[in-house]
Amino acid sequence: MLIVHILVALTSLIVAGFNAFTPTVEKLRLTYALVFATLGTGTYLIVTTPAHMLTTCMEGLVYIFVVTFAIVYSTNKLSR
Repeated sequence: MLIVHILVALTSLIVAGFNAFTPTVEKLRLTYALVFATLGTGTYLIVTTPAHMLTTCMEGLVYIFVVTFAIVYSTNKLSR
């Protein structure tokens, strides 16, 4: 499950990055879906796997910050 989580997170970062440079509504929706999938798999991993919560949460917050910035940037470019 960890491999799936990492692949989904990396894919969402790549799609969000592409969407920041060439934004489309379809890529924006895909980015939202991938973010929710990453949050879902991350929550599952936290519940089922013992880990250091502080480290896990800090990495998750950095991921959310980066992807949220890309989403906001893309949305602003689309609205122009």
